[in-house]
Amino acid sequence: MAGVGVGFSLLLQFLLFLCTYVRSESTDIQLDVKAQTLHRIDSFNLLVYTFLLTLTVLTIWLFKHRRLRFIHETGLAVIYGLLAGCFIRYATHITPLSHLSVVAAKSEEYNDSLPPDTLRFFFSSKDLHNRTYAYSFRGGLEKITGNAIDIKATFDPELFFNIILPPIIFHAGYSLKRKYFFRNLGAILTYAVIGSAISAFVLGVLMYGCVQFLPIGLKDSFTFLDALTFGAIISPTDPVTILAIFNDLKVDVTLYSLVFGESVLNDAVAIVLSSSIQNYGEQYQSGSGKFELEAFLRAVGDFVGIFSLSLLIGATMGCSTALLTKFTRIRDFPLFESALFVLMSYSTFLIAEASDLTGVVSVLFCGIFQAHYTYNNLSRGSRKRTKQLFELLNFFTENFIFSYIGVSMFTFPNHKFNFGFILAGFICTAISRAANIYPLTFLLNLGRDPTIAINFQHMLFFAGLRGAMSFALAIRNTVSEARQAMLTTTSLIVIFTVIIQGGATMQLLSIFKIPVGVDDEVEMLPYSGPGGGGRGTTYDSTRDTQREGGDTPSSPNVGEKAWLAKVWGNFDSNYMKPLLTHSRPTLLETLPVCCNPIARILTTTQQLTQESCRIDSDSDLGPEESQNGHPRRDSAVYRSTSPIIITPGQITPISRLDA
Repeated sequence: MAGVGVGFSLLLQFLLFLCTYVRSESTDIQLDVKAQTLHRIDSFNLLVYTFLLTLTVLTIWLFKHRRLRFIHETGLAVIYGLLAGCFIRYATHITPLSHLSVVAAKSEEYNDSLPPDTLRFFFSSKDLHNRTYAYSFRGGLEKITGNAIDIKATFDPELFFNIILPPIIFHAGYSLKRKYFFRNLGAILTYAVIGSAISAFVLGVLMYGCVQFLPIGLKDSFTFLDALTFGAIISPTDPVTILAIFNDLKVDVTLYSLVFGESVLNDAVAIVLSSSIQNYGEQYQSGSGKFELEAFLRAVGDFVGIFSLSLLIGATMGCSTALLTKFTRIRDFPLFESALFVLMSYSTFLIAEASDLTGVVSVLFCGIFQAHYTYNNLSRGSRKRTKQLFELLNFFTENFIFSYIGVSMFTFPNHKFNFGFILAGFICTAISRAANIYPLTFLLNLGRDPTIAINFQHMLFFAGLRGAMSFALAIRNTVSEARQAMLTTTSLIVIFTVIIQGGATMQLLSIFKIPVGVDDEVEMLPYSGPGGGGRGTTYDSTRDTQREGGDTPSSPNVGEKAWLAKVWGNFDSNYMKPLLTHSRPTLLETLPVCCNPIARILTTTQQLTQESCRIDSDSDLGPEESQNGHPRRDSAVYRSTSPIIITPGQITPISRLDA
């Protein structure tokens, strides 16, 4: 009987083990099903955004084919995003998500004034093998339940800063038309730096005053620093719609360069300004709530220091890439050359962010330096590849952000609609833009010839569209009610300005009587450096030359450059370009005789033996290749037996240098 009892006990234990095993297998199967369902939802959301971009491309192609200019692809992306967000919010009802309420225990070790970065809790269950689970911080939620597709359609805000914004900012610097940028450098810096600071301060003061008169809502939670932060968030402009129309209609290059130059730089200024305001409130202010001069001066020092160091990192990485491509033969492998170019450019952003600086500033100036120096050392294939790659990335990422702005109006959980705050935001934004443009233009015109006309000033005012940078800054922090109201108001301002102001560009050009169809200048520049067959281009961004045949350019301000650009142009032509590219004159000719040993090391044989010719400054083609593959009349000058150098007043033959 004892044997029977033992056998029965073993059989019972086996059955219990089998039940536990079957239950565990069932749990694993259910987890697999749940993971597969969530994967399907993620794929559906990506499919929605892919479909939106596809629809945007097809629609804008139809508009361009029919020559309709009343709306740009960014406006279409916003509209389609709103429709998709409405569909996701109200027409889908998949809810495989489960929710468990967890109440935090009081602990002296935990500072309950801030939310934890990671929430860990022990889940006691035989099916789940008594595991500990961790959930990372995603911000406060007003709704603890909701549609799974609705929740999954919300992206991590860091995705915008680390993945989506860098290509947009780099492309702005890499595609910069440096000739027009430097010609109006003083006005651009005034609008972008001083004007953005004025705009942020005026908007912050006005918004803080308006909030005090709101009957309910944000009066108690909206501080003066919140108002200044909102001013910094809304100050950067993104006139991509207007610039596209300007380019199609060939609007005056001065107006184009002012609008484009300001939008390029004020993105960088806005992010540094917002971080400086944050440092003022968190690190320097004593907590009295009153204005403190010492804390303010430290914040100003932060602004200057962060901007300068970030700029230095971008310039250093751009110059380092130029040196690598000049003194190595990596151009013999165009694929590796392009990969190195992209990796060095993107690492600039990450180095600055990891150093507690601003990656946007770094990657912007890295793009400018890469276009000015490294581009000239690349092989012909890498030039085309990098230009087309970043142009494509810029198109995708920018339109994705505008689509997401529309979608997030319905799916993002941390929106706070306060009609009074939203109305005040629209009015104060317009006033702050006027405070930027008109007073500063008056001061600029006192020492500028030619002056910026009043109709150009009106167009600059209406060109203050808000876009990707404002939205990315606003969505990064939505914990408090004040920040949630900022996000909602910023999103609505972006949607309104892109669709309404951008769509009214044609009418505004007609109302303000701004000339269109203005012929662009053809800039003849020295040519040198390695190309696809050992030849390449070097752009002189500050030299104003005449057209072929002696015709003077149509722009009224030929030769008018900012004094800072003239100083930099001389230093750049004599020292920077000979050091970082294969351009002439070499350092052997520009440095003192005592520096000849060093100059010889830094001068390549190609610099001493190259030929010279001229090309258009903004072309991405090779020196002898046109759009149809035939020789370019304006680039190689049909291969003179003696190389030539084009100067503003003459064409001077020079003798070929021996190796």
